[in-house]
Amino acid sequence: MTDSTIGFIGFGLIGGSIARGLKRAYPDTRIMAYMRTRSKLEQAKADGVVDVILDGIGEELRECSLIFLCTPVEYNAQYLSAVRPFLKPGALVTDVGSTKTDIHEQVVRLGMEDCFVGGHPMAGSEKTGYENSTDHLLENAYYIITPTAASTDSQVERLVAVAKAIGSIPMVLDYKEHDFITAAVSHLPHVIASSLVNLVKDSDNEEEMMKRLAAGGFKDITRIASSSPEMWEQICMTNRENLAVILERYIASLNQILGEVKGGDKTAFHELFETSRDYRNSISERAKGSVSPDYFFTVDVVDEPGSISTLSVILASKGISIKNIGINHNREHGEGVLGISFYDEESMNRAWEQLEKYHYDMVRSS
Repeated sequence: MTDSTIGFIGFGLIGGSIARGLKRAYPDTRIMAYMRTRSKLEQAKADGVVDVILDGIGEELRECSLIFLCTPVEYNAQYLSAVRPFLKPGALVTDVGSTKTDIHEQVVRLGMEDCFVGGHPMAGSEKTGYENSTDHLLENAYYIITPTAASTDSQVERLVAVAKAIGSIPMVLDYKEHDFITAAVSHLPHVIASSLVNLVKDSDNEEEMMKRLAAGGFKDITRIASSSPEMWEQICMTNRENLAVILERYIASLNQILGEVKGGDKTAFHELFETSRDYRNSISERAKGSVSPDYFFTVDVVDEPGSISTLSVILASKGISIKNIGINHNREHGEGVLGISFYDEESMNRAWEQLEKYHYDMVRSS
């Protein structure tokens, strides 16, 4: 990686995680950052992540060879014009937004196609802010790179090098193709999850039995509905044309399924589940998505005094931290009685190995 002084406009979960990852890979990298909440930048400086706290968009940015725009998607385009006067020759601007069309169109309007390459690291968390950033959040996550019509190969390679430095998997795409793909695999699922949660809420009885029994598959497919409403409002509105196309296709497929349900078409239903199963099983589990994964498995234990404490002692003796532990009341997919979640994949794997030695029966989360 050739960029030694890097600026960040916005320093939340993604910006903070990129900076942490770069500092881990290249400790001598000089990080300059600006955001409205100065206390968080002061914490980042105390953590050794930020070297220079910026008071605003100004002359100090001339020292940067690479500048990340890490504010919400609707503001990134606005910051382009603000940083433009302070770009030194050869400096490159990029962003981390989940949608690319708006900012690429703004780049064209500003005549900045020769100094901008878009980016979208496809990882995240339900939690936001610098305080939740880590140096490994983006490891094994796809990092989409979207050049402009004037981007050079060397500029693209600079972003590829950054992605590799933080452990991501770089992939170069046309920005329009990126937005159509993410409408289908990222934005629509958030709309579906949220609408499904609201459907259950509105259909529940006074005793809230649906809510009480909601677990297993329902919780798995609706977990992303816990994400930030403000962030996803902006994402969906900046990609509304693509989202509308995909949403219309999805509604058409639901109407077809509705007809098959009413008509009792068993063959069509079998095909629905079979084709979806086969395609789903072909999707790689390696890369992360826009919401952090659950590091979770269940354990089959007898419900008796001391069961949980015994298991906890076994894990604690090896220094394995548990994020959460509790009874799994809905076990319709063959899960164990006790559900345990961990802070990271390494802890989960170590826990699995340790409990195997004590002959516990366990089931991994799908």
